[in-house]
Amino acid sequence: MLSIDGLTKRYGAARAVDGLDLEARPGEVLALLGPNGAGKTTTIRCVTGLTTPTSGRVVVAGHDTRQEPLAAKAAVGYVPDRAWFYPKVTALELLRYVAGVRRQATPAARIGSLLARFGLAEHGGNLIETYSHGMRQRLAFCVALLGEPRLFIADEPMVGLDVQGNRDVRRLFRELADEGRTAILTTHTLPVAEEVADRIAVIDRGRLVALGTLAELRALTRHPANASLEDLFLALTAPVSTGAA
Repeated sequence: MLSIDGLTKRYGAARAVDGLDLEARPGEVLALLGPNGAGKTTTIRCVTGLTTPTSGRVVVAGHDTRQEPLAAKAAVGYVPDRAWFYPKVTALELLRYVAGVRRQATPAARIGSLLARFGLAEHGGNLIETYSHGMRQRLAFCVALLGEPRLFIADEPMVGLDVQGNRDVRRLFRELADEGRTAILTTHTLPVAEEVADRIAVIDRGRLVALGTLAELRALTRHPANASLEDLFLALTAPVSTGAA
């Protein structure tokens, strides 16, 4: 569903992503983890077409993001960590607009279903400026899922969600995978990644340092079978010693 080959993104002399190779399979939840500044968000921006790679290749659902950008974007649903929407429209107006952009012929049922699913059915006619942060985050899920994407990406999706919303999102990832879609999650809340992910990719300094199931990462780092993902993450992203006194 997603293939990344030699992805590099430079900002001046700095490399935010440095020759990254990664793939995500249909029917799986992949957790993309890394310290602050590791290159996670830049990688996602390259996959979604929000940023142009310096070099390398990204293929989404069989579409090269450089050669077929519109087809690649049509296959993706994306929830950023802090969604921004024009405040002077209602949720219904926004979703109808997005459905038009995606050329959905009969969006009304889909819109109603999504608003109900994310607890916004009673607020669909309200201006977005009246929404709390958590409500805007739930609306971002509605927008991302409206086109029934084959690849769903959420960057720190739990930010601002209450306990119920947090649980609903965890369930959502599993449901998408069960439907044969691919879901990618970035999060610093490692217990969530440990719970929902089929495989875990750890990147640091723009490079992939580990990829596998929790059991495979334990074997890689020589940790016991009960080691937490936090223990593995810290072992994989330990600062490199310079040898200086």
